[in-house]
Amino acid sequence: MRTRWRARHVLAHQDGGHALLTDGEVVWEDDVVVYVGPRYEGPVDAERDLGESLVMPGLIDLDALADVDHLVLDSWAGPERGRGLQWSSDYFTDRRRDVFTPEERAVIREYALVQLALHGITTYMPIASEVHSSWAEPYEELVEMARISRRIGLRGHLGPAYRSGVNVVRPDGSRDVAFDEERGRAGFRDAVRFLDHLAALDDPLLTGVLLPCRIETLTEDLLRETADLARERGVLVRLHALQGLVERDLVQRRHGLTPLQLLEKHGLLGPNLLIPHTVTTDRHPGVHGEDRGDLATLAAAGVSVVHCPGTSLRYGEMLHSFRAYRAAGINLCLGTDSFPPDLIRGMDVGVHLAKIADGRSDAAPAEHYVEAATLGGARALGRDDLGRIAPGAQADLVAFALDDIRDGVQDDPVRTFLLNGTARQATDSVVAGRPVLVDRTVPGVDLGALRSRAQELFERMREAYGERDFERRDADVLFPPAFPAFRDGVPGGFGPSPRGEG
Repeated sequence: MRTRWRARHVLAHQDGGHALLTDGEVVWEDDVVVYVGPRYEGPVDAERDLGESLVMPGLIDLDALADVDHLVLDSWAGPERGRGLQWSSDYFTDRRRDVFTPEERAVIREYALVQLALHGITTYMPIASEVHSSWAEPYEELVEMARISRRIGLRGHLGPAYRSGVNVVRPDGSRDVAFDEERGRAGFRDAVRFLDHLAALDDPLLTGVLLPCRIETLTEDLLRETADLARERGVLVRLHALQGLVERDLVQRRHGLTPLQLLEKHGLLGPNLLIPHTVTTDRHPGVHGEDRGDLATLAAAGVSVVHCPGTSLRYGEMLHSFRAYRAAGINLCLGTDSFPPDLIRGMDVGVHLAKIADGRSDAAPAEHYVEAATLGGARALGRDDLGRIAPGAQADLVAFALDDIRDGVQDDPVRTFLLNGTARQATDSVVAGRPVLVDRTVPGVDLGALRSRAQELFERMREAYGERDFERRDADVLFPPAFPAFRDGVPGGFGPSPRGEG
């Protein structure tokens, strides 16, 4: 089947990079783009005129939230309340449990994947909080997630998260990692089994990857076995590392090495490794505040850095700096990591954080961030047929409407969209040529019902924080409202005026 989209602006691919096509057309047959240009003269079976829109390559989110959001709670927590966001050591020892049933986790997964589609993401690699599970992610949960992803039609790189330990808070308020090595080995076996499951499915939209949790929660044996399996199977590994000073301290205390040295020791540094965040390299002010070779090490290994500017900002962090990482030759790709999964807002935040980091207004032009969200993601995945709109590429496309007066006046459509817009302007998308988002809806999904169900589950998730807290503080104490509740009948509220009038 041959399909054509027309739009005022098309971010096409030409001469090795993106090029802006005005009043353009994109034609694809089945799952492959066959034409990009001003006018297609051949016959088509279906067509769509998207009007004043920007058609881009489908956005690639390699640290994509696959959960109901937790950052809405923990990004506001001060040091004292923040203790309640981690497991207490006694919860680990005596009381850990699954907050949700498998059926409820499936609802959460559907909610999250629908959110990705609504925000114009076509390719994703998931991240979910393990705080609300008795350990990490079981095999069965990822099997169900794969089923949901196939139904929606997204391109997913999936695997169950696994770990040997969990971050805990000790009675004195200090941070540590409590280990259960058998659970780590069982999780690794689940990861192997899931690779086999996806291989048997043989669905071109689903790719098996290894998703171990944070580096401080893995034993050296598990790190080494992950590296060996990745080489044996030829699969990608994504591992959260170099993401904070607490992590750095925990790793150095346990192993006598920095996180980067630990990765290198066990053979994980290589072109098949994706590291989200990667903010605490030697350039970080809390480490050395100067370049002592970490970026060169990452670049030489071919590692991809999954930059999540929106989440970094919410935790008071940033890359030091986007410009320096790029200049070092590191492949930069993007992730959202938290809600909303809005890479447009994320790119805008990243552009401006980079200006602060480098003290110069041209530190990270908008086009560099767009490249990270498309071509950088494709390079990380080893897919030269993604992240671009060109003949021979996969037909993964997203259209953003630019016709609202609230978008403001337009200079360059890409720069103006990143500055003034949001991914909520996504109207349509296709993955491998098949519709995923149609007129701002996901076919077959009752968005209202899904929203209501997700809110119910979020309320339960919020309440469960109190179970894990050492002091068993109520959720309303851990997460107080921004303002006190209005009390009827108190002076200053609604009611009769002092004169008894109206």
